[in-house]
Amino acid sequence: MARVELIDPRESDDEEIQGICDWVTEMEGAVPNHFFIEMNFPEFFKAKLAATKVLWQLGELSLNEIQHVGIAVSKANSCSYCTAAFCTILNYGMKTDEDYTKSFLENGVGIILDERLKTIVNFALRVNKEMHDITDSEIKGLREINLSDKGIVQLVNLVSDFASYNRLNLSLRTDYDYRDMWRQVGFGFSPEQVK
Repeated sequence: MARVELIDPRESDDEEIQGICDWVTEMEGAVPNHFFIEMNFPEFFKAKLAATKVLWQLGELSLNEIQHVGIAVSKANSCSYCTAAFCTILNYGMKTDEDYTKSFLENGVGIILDERLKTIVNFALRVNKEMHDITDSEIKGLREINLSDKGIVQLVNLVSDFASYNRLNLSLRTDYDYRDMWRQVGFGFSPEQVK
């Protein structure tokens, strides 16, 4: 159960908040529970989601690449909530095959055949846990897959953005509102645990 008050953003008369709700509903099919938590600080909610939208829409990484990073980073941070959110966007919002999404969730980078995507996800995982060990060679590798400095900065900021959502949802115990299958595949939850 969530540790803070739940405030329904759909009841706000703020047009910017309504636009955010419309955007997420298009990608996920519903307004997620973490929005109800974030509405305790509506000014930051608007700024944070606006920044997330910029990261997703105005950089060099594709939406497909971004969702792979979100799944990998959130799983590495043991956030089943965010992992399921990014699986939902990849599968539902982007119409990616469910079996592929499940396989990536379960097996990680090893199933990726595309070298660009594999390089991006591997770098994101390093930034998430080992940012102090990033090498010049790894940055060069990002340039070799056609990321400019803008794309590199976008990628590092995406990792930070996703990790901040992980911290929010884990520490405030956001009530899980995604398909139980994602927790079962990615985190080994048994059917009894998800009831």
